[in-house]
Formats: sequence, structure tokens, C-alpha cells
Amino acid sequence: MSKKESRTVPREAIEIYNKYIHGEISRRAFLNGAKKFAVVGLTASAIVEALMPNYAMGQQISRDDERIRTSYETLPSPDGNGYIRGYLVRPFSADSRTETSAKLPGIIVVHENRGLNPHTEDVARRFALANFMAFAPDVLTSVGGYPGDDYKGGQLFSGIDNAKKFEDIVASALWLKNREDCTGKIGVTGFCYGGGVSNQLAVRLGADLAAAVPYYGGAAPAADAAKIKAAILVQHGALDTRLVEAWPEYDAALTAANVTHEGHIYPNAVHGFFNDATPERYDEAAATEAWNRTIAWFNKYVRA
Repeated sequence: MSKKESRTVPREAIEIYNKYIHGEISRRAFLNGAKKFAVVGLTASAIVEALMPNYAMGQQISRDDERIRTSYETLPSPDGNGYIRGYLVRPFSADSRTETSAKLPGIIVVHENRGLNPHTEDVARRFALANFMAFAPDVLTSVGGYPGDDYKGGQLFSGIDNAKKFEDIVASALWLKNREDCTGKIGVTGFCYGGGVSNQLAVRLGADLAAAVPYYGGAAPAADAAKIKAAILVQHGALDTRLVEAWPEYDAALTAANVTHEGHIYPNAVHGFFNDATPERYDEAAATEAWNRTIAWFNKYVRA
């Protein structure tokens, strides 16, 4: 059963949660908002508990899975915050091959606006099992990294200069692309903040980026579409109205610039529908279809 068919809290409460995690309202306002949606048999505290992330439940691939090799790497980011740390994952099978065949296409995985939490690391491991090498940078590196709490992570995130955060992602992408164990072809995907960054990175890197798959992220400015050389796959939930309404303009700009692209809007899915660590937002059917499209897109444009 798709999660959308078994949600226990009103959609309006999910929208309050989305405002909270995007820093638009305070924790107190979020808790007070949850009280307004309490119904018979479902208290405000139960609503809050249902909306908060459960990373253990959302984990699909164990950190200790023998099919992958993982490490945390720190690299220079002179135009950003000086350095950036991230989570590097490769399939174990690649490292048992000859030097040439061990080279893999690379995927940058950009987190939401709370830092490199366990969900994003899990997504990176999923790419490794699809025979890519993945690097998930943490833009909170300069303030100590993801603090183990999404609310605190969001507060730290908002205090870091946006331009420097983006330069940290650029540094991460070029570092991955130029590694000896990478084929030199890279793609990027990301979620919410990371989705917007995926579009921005396509503009910034031009032909150095093969493909981008932004999930519910802000579009690049229409005027910059001509700078994009990557193949773009946009994914939105139909109930994420602000981004859905902005899609036709981005679609038109990409078409006018002759950028290879597709856009998919998933019925009844909300913002964050891919994140299985937040079960009330997660839509299993939409997430599965979106993931299959993501892997097929990267296989076509990054691996080929």
C-alpha cells in the first residue's frame, strides 16, 4: 500500500511541518499548529511524533552492508568555507576489478536544508548498489557538521552564507569528477534545497555535468537555461503547488535552450514524498517510480 493511502494526520498538518523544516516558522509555532489539527483519537503530540523523521525505519541499506565500501572524506573548498566533508560510497565489487574497470560514474547527492542526515547517507548507499560511486557532501561542515537533530541542523544551515554553501557543492562535484576511480562523468541529485542546488550546479558546470535529477527543488533562472548542457529530470509532488506551478516556465526555458529534459508530477504526492524517514510525507508508489526513473536517467546520460 502506498503511504499516501495510510496517512494518519491531515495534509494541512504536513504543510505546517514543511514550513517548520524549511525554517519558515519556529518550533513553538509548529507545535501550536499541530494542536489545531488534533482530532478524535489523535492528539497533538501524536501528530508531532508521526511527522518527525524516523531514520532507523527509513534505512534501506545498512551502513555495514558488505556490498559497499564507505568513508568520510574532507576536501578543500577555497571559494567556499575552506573545506567540505562528505560521505563517499562505492560498490565493493568495483574495487575487486582491474584498475580500468574499477572506474565508475559519479553521483553527487545533496541533502535537504538540515545537513547530511542518515537518510541522505542511505540514498548514497542506494546509488552504490546501482553501481555508481556517490559522494554526499555536508554543507554544515564549517559549523561542525550535521548535529544529529534536524531542527538544530536547520538552524545551523540558515546561519551559513548561501554562496559559500554552493561553492562547497561545486568543489565536491569537481573533486568527485577528477578522482582516479571516477570515469570523469558525473551527475547530481538532491532534495528540496538539494534539488535547487542540482539545477544551479547544471548552470554552473555546463558540460562538466552530464545529468541532474532535482527532486522538489527550485528551478534555475530561465535566463540561465542556455548555460545548461546536462540532461535534466525534474520530479515534483502534485500537492507541492508552489513548485508545480513554477514548472511550466522552467520547462519552456529548457525547451527553448534545447536542453534534454523531462518533468514528472506525481499525483497526490506532497513535498518530501521521496523521504521514507518521514512516513507521513512518504509516498511509496511515487518514490519507487521516481527512483527507477532516476537510475535509468543516470544510466543513460552518466554511465553511457
